Parts: sequence; structure tokens; C-alpha cells
Amino acid sequence: MTHTRRTFLRTAGSLSASAVLLPLLSCGESANAQGDAAEAATTDAAPAPTGSLSSFGLQLYTLRDMLPGDPKGTLKQVADMGYTQIEGYEGDQGMFWGMTAQEWKDYCDELGLTMVSCHVNINENLAEKAAELASIGTEYALCAYIGQQDGEAGWQKIVEQFNAAGKTCRDAGIRFAYHNHAYSFEESGGVVGQAYLMDHTDDTVDYEMDIYWVVTGGADPIEWLNRYPGKWRLCHVKDRKKGAPLEDHEASVNLGEGSIDFPAILKVAEEQGMEYYILEQENYENSTPLKSARAGAEYLEQLEFA
Repeated sequence: MTHTRRTFLRTAGSLSASAVLLPLLSCGESANAQGDAAEAATTDAAPAPTGSLSSFGLQLYTLRDMLPGDPKGTLKQVADMGYTQIEGYEGDQGMFWGMTAQEWKDYCDELGLTMVSCHVNINENLAEKAAELASIGTEYALCAYIGQQDGEAGWQKIVEQFNAAGKTCRDAGIRFAYHNHAYSFEESGGVVGQAYLMDHTDDTVDYEMDIYWVVTGGADPIEWLNRYPGKWRLCHVKDRKKGAPLEDHEASVNLGEGSIDFPAILKVAEEQGMEYYILEQENYENSTPLKSARAGAEYLEQLEFA
């Protein structure tokens, strides 16, 4: 039985799971200025170079129906699709799906995969989890879901929890980040939670923008990227079905088939300090998780910024 992310998170009783990763966008190099000037004298000006992704990753939650039964086989298929990075999530078998942290890293190394981040339950043994992640070079531990809060007082409690989590992760040698859902951009008690968090958490807390959930929450990803430059360090590249109403929270579709303008959004993300670009998909209309993950890799491989 396939569950939505929110159902999974609530029934698991944790703050885990969600998405695909990718660091650094590389912009095309222009020819040297002197050569350009000489060529421009006799030919039409060449179009401005476009940027593209130099690497990208997958949130393993995309393959949640197969990962628990065959972790190694699933990772092998992810690598074969062209992904070089993964974002993990904490499930019933832990963060490393029945393996030790070192066994997980060794196998990923064999496949050419790097786990750059992991969604974890921050309410239980965070210091221990952060230390394990640090031991294998993972850079981020993330909180994936907290739910809507009751106005300023409720969000202030989350600020304090996140600042504490940030310090715990910093002490372990990694970073802490929060992954948004639609509720983060919806007003409650006169407060928009995402803005309150980003205005009041300290410099130990970073943010992962789930672009699908920003749009579903009625907000503009580009506006939020520009509003908080340098605070969004990771993103989930997840598309939204064309024509789906905002009330439809289960409208995730294959990357490139939906309504979200990723060439424009990711260009701004790169300009504002985004490090990792991670594919995640939660629904698979007329597809399967593996087919959707493969289609996402093909899309990201050829994507060029607007």
C-alpha cells in the first residue's frame, strides 16, 4: 500500500523522510573577452551561455516501496540511473536500512554515491544520529515535518527546538536544516511559519526548499529564494500536476511533465547559494517509482537554466 508523505510521517511518529539531491550548478564558460570582441566584429552576437546542473541527487523516499525490502539493490538501480548523490530518510530499519553507517558508506562508495543529507526524527537521539552521519561525511541532518503551529507562541517553540538541534548538529560536525511543507507558507494566528522560522532561528539552522510544497502553499519559490539568500542550502526538485488545485496535496508528477518552471527557479536558486538539488516524487500516475526516478534523472541531466 502506498502512503502519502504526511501519512507516512504521522504513522511513523517521526519527523523523517522526503526527496532527491544535487550540489553546485555550473554555468557555461564564455570565451575570453578578446576573442569575443574580435568575433563580434564580423558575426552576430552569440546567445548568452546557459547554466546547468553539474550534479544532482535522489531522495530515497521516492523509492520507499522497494528500499526496505532490498536496500542494496535499490541503491544499485539509483546509481545506474545516473544519480551521484542521495538523500536518506530514517525508517523502521534506521537511517542505514539494516547496515552500519560504515557498511552503508562503503557500499555507496562502490556505487559512486554520496549521501549528502538525511531526514531524521530529531526528537529521539539526535546527537547520536548526527555523530553517525558525520562519521560517513554526510553534511546535513534534516527535520522533514513539524505540522502547522498555533500562531507566534507555537512557532517560537519550534524556533527554540531548531536552534537547539542546530547546536547539537554543529557540535557533531554537521549542519541542521528544516524541510518545508505547504503549511509553512499558510498563515496561522497572524503568522506565516516559514517567515517566522527564517527570521528567528540562528545561524546553526539552514533550510531545504521543497519547491512543490512552496507552490502548493500558494507561494512563489523565486520570491522566497530572493527574500532569504544564503539560507536555502538544499532543495527538492518535485513537479506539480498541471491544473491541479492548491487543495490537492497529492499532485506530484514526473519531473518536466508538470507546471513548475524549474529552469527559471533553479537559476535563481544557484544565484542565491543553493548547494544541493534533490529529486523527490511522491505519486506515480501512469508510472512507477523506478520509471519516475529514471525520468527525473533524464530531465535533470538535460536541464538548462532560463
